[in-house]
Amino acid sequence: MTIFFTADTHFGDHRTINIWKRPFASVAEMDALLIDRWNAVVGPEDSVWHLGDVARRPADVPGLLVRLHGTKHLLRGNNDPDATLTAQGWASVGDYAEMEVDGHRLVLCHYPFRSWNGQHKRALNLHGHSHGRLKPLLRQYDVGVDVHDFTPVTLKRLLATRGEVGRTVRPVRAG
Repeated sequence: MTIFFTADTHFGDHRTINIWKRPFASVAEMDALLIDRWNAVVGPEDSVWHLGDVARRPADVPGLLVRLHGTKHLLRGNNDPDATLTAQGWASVGDYAEMEVDGHRLVLCHYPFRSWNGQHKRALNLHGHSHGRLKPLLRQYDVGVDVHDFTPVTLKRLLATRGEVGRTVRPVRAG
């Protein structure tokens, strides 16, 4: 089983194409590509943590979840009404989560933090919301689809984007 992370899919939301300048001629084209890319990397036994802003219409969410591979967990975004959270198909729903993956402590939320639990003990902050428009802090990663070619991403791939896989960071001493 592999654990994936994603955010800001905004299925069915034409405004997202315009606001975030997504390269799609229509919502149908965007949604089809998002579903295809999700299912191309996520298998039925994998888990996906969706860090918010799932879809424009909550009524569409159950049908989307059936079409998407894996066990799906939701951390609510600012565009996720209660009906999105109560849709059939989520294994869990919340606003915030902490977990350990591959020896890394993770702090997950839709929103990027300025500081987070364990930040100075090498904990990582995974978030959405900013659509790649926010300069990240050290050990902070935007998992949104706009940053990752409209595809869920693994922690290993996130760390590789900054050359941090297998790297040990040691404090630099002045003097």
